Amino acid sequence: MNRFNPLLIVALISMMALVGCNNGEQSSTTQTPPDGTSASQTAASPTPTSTPTATTPAAATSQFQGLQGVVTNTKAAVSGGNFSKAKGEFDKFEDFWSKVEDGVKVKSPTTYKEIEDKADEIKAGLKASAPNKQQVLTALEVLNKDITSVAKP
Repeated sequence: MNRFNPLLIVALISMMALVGCNNGEQSSTTQTPPDGTSASQTAASPTPTSTPTATTPAAATSQFQGLQGVVTNTKAAVSGGNFSKAKGEFDKFEDFWSKVEDGVKVKSPTTYKEIEDKADEIKAGLKASAPNKQQVLTALEVLNKDITSVAKP
C-alpha cells in the first residue's frame, strides 16, 4: 500500500495538469456552429476573418442596424431628458454588439477600441445620479459615427 500512494499522487497530479491544459480547448468535431452547418463542413472550409455569430453580410448588416437603432433610441430619450428610458434602451447595445464585435476587432482594432470606450462612457454617464445630457449626447454621436464607419463593407 505504501508503494501505491506515491503512484496515486503522481497520477492525480498528471491528470489535473492534463485537464488544466485542455480546459479552454474544444475539438472542432464536437462543436456545433451557430449557423447550422455541420462541424465537418466548418472544418473543411474555415474562414478566419468571419465572426461566429454574424457569418453572412446580411446578418452583420442587421446587427449594425440594430446597434444604430439602439443609439438613435437612446439619443432620443436623452434629448427628451428621460435618462431612465435612455438607460433601458442602451442596455440593449451589448446584445447587438456581442454579435459583431469580433469582426470589428479584426477589421479595425482602433475603431473597436473607440466603440468599447464610448459604450463604457455612455453607460457610466447614464448611471450617474445627475447625467450630463450634453456629454452623453456627444458620446452617442461619436459612437454612431464609429458604428457607421465599420458597418460599411
